[in-house]
Amino acid sequence: MTDLPSLRESLEAHGLMAKKSFGQHFLLDLNITRKIVRLGGPFDGDVVIEVGPGPGGLTRALLETEARKVIAVEMDSRFIDLLGELNGVYGDRFEVIEGDATKIDEARSLADRNLTEAAHIVSNLPYNVGTPLLIKWLTGPWLPLSMTLMFQLEVALRVVAPVGDNDYGRLSVISQVLCDCQKIMDLPARAFTPPPKVDSAVVHLKPKAERPEPRVIRNLEKVTAAAFGQRRKMLRASLKSLGGEALLEKAGITPSERAEQVSPQDFLRLAHLI
Repeated sequence: MTDLPSLRESLEAHGLMAKKSFGQHFLLDLNITRKIVRLGGPFDGDVVIEVGPGPGGLTRALLETEARKVIAVEMDSRFIDLLGELNGVYGDRFEVIEGDATKIDEARSLADRNLTEAAHIVSNLPYNVGTPLLIKWLTGPWLPLSMTLMFQLEVALRVVAPVGDNDYGRLSVISQVLCDCQKIMDLPARAFTPPPKVDSAVVHLKPKAERPEPRVIRNLEKVTAAAFGQRRKMLRASLKSLGGEALLEKAGITPSERAEQVSPQDFLRLAHLI
């Protein structure tokens, strides 16, 4: 690390600052990024994909581990040259892909580089695409080994919320059916440059050993959208188009319950029955 300028120096040298339109808020304290990586790991011998590296705070911390390779996906072309400077220290253990992470085929990208299809995801997610990216990785055909993701606090709380909690919703159900989810770190707004208007938190998601088949995952998306789209209605009404009372009785769920009273496993049972 002594061969590299500080993150602030790198930003100044390249005349860069965060872009509001990209939802960028940078972590420039390497003590924080190292802690995030330590809590999300270990990554020994594995490939790590980082989304939205910006100036490379998390990237540097990841490259200090025993990860086999770190691939950074960055859509802001302004940062490509800055990030490329890491190759001078870390060689081909590091690579930048310029592109939109919501559109990238991770399995193809790994195969094109003769890498194992398995990889971890680590990201200080841009606020404006955090939830869509999480849903993509949870429900898509390519499944990460693990995900260590920074969200604005309200989204992080929704991911880990238990049934009956005020934050419990569709994102809670889908995340918890498919992964073991844990909030591993809180970060105040002042930790970022520029500071966002809200606090943030890091969530670690580890996919469960037994994964439902794609049909069931699609049904889970469908049934949670219907139930939480009308969350104040009883399930017999909100799920009427999917089978209503008959479906609920088959699943052993009281038709008068509302969405926030139904556990992730009960939603999974409904998804199997649709």
